[in-house]
Amino acid sequence: MIYELGDEMSEMTKEEMKKRTKQFALRIIRLASALPDNPVGRAIANQIIRSGTSVGANYRAALRARSPRDFSNKIGIILEESDESAYWLELIIESKLLAENRVRDLLQEANELTAIFAATHKTTKANTYRPNPNPKS
Repeated sequence: MIYELGDEMSEMTKEEMKKRTKQFALRIIRLASALPDNPVGRAIANQIIRSGTSVGANYRAALRARSPRDFSNKIGIILEESDESAYWLELIIESKLLAENRVRDLLQEANELTAIFAATHKTTKANTYRPNPNPKS
């Protein structure tokens, strides 16, 4: 049986987040394509494509989680991938591989997604792993 989200997200929010994470992936792909064609640019492009496209793919997987614990684990993976994407974007800016104004909005989106999934992970983890108040003796 697939785990259905309770109060965490409504159906509309789920669809909006699917679109948002897919748009994030598409923007990451375009940004990676603009990186210099040299060893550093290629290495960072490969890394950011992996982490940036993983956010949406894992979000879809989370929506099909088989249990609350599975959902929480998948949200944790999304949190790691969105934060890793922010890291690579910061490196792109700080190493001046691309102009900051080309990357800034995408970094903001990565940070917003990280904050959203951090809050979701915290809530689901608290709800999933809390001790049973009435254990059977």
